[in-house]
Amino acid sequence: MSDLNNDLRLAIDTGKVSFGNRSVMRQVSSNSAKAIVIASKGKKEIVDDLMHVCSVAGMRVIRFRGNSVELGAACGRPYSVNSLAILEAGNSKILEEEYS
Repeated sequence: MSDLNNDLRLAIDTGKVSFGNRSVMRQVSSNSAKAIVIASKGKKEIVDDLMHVCSVAGMRVIRFRGNSVELGAACGRPYSVNSLAILEAGNSKILEEEYS
């Protein structure tokens, strides 16, 4: 099993990723995202909205074990990241792996 942090960085470095709740909602609504990653300890109403939209769209949701600051650090960003959309995986296997 692969490490989610490593796969995230590889997807960001070699693929195409969109950060932020509004951007993720747009990507999911337009069906351009292949999967989304959500911080597990994010704001409940935002997480619930994203989960609902993804379930309706039939999109894969990857839950990051940690808060938005930890997700931002895993992505190599100096700010908190509550959610991100994977548009192209690049050299990462993030779309193929199962994370627990």
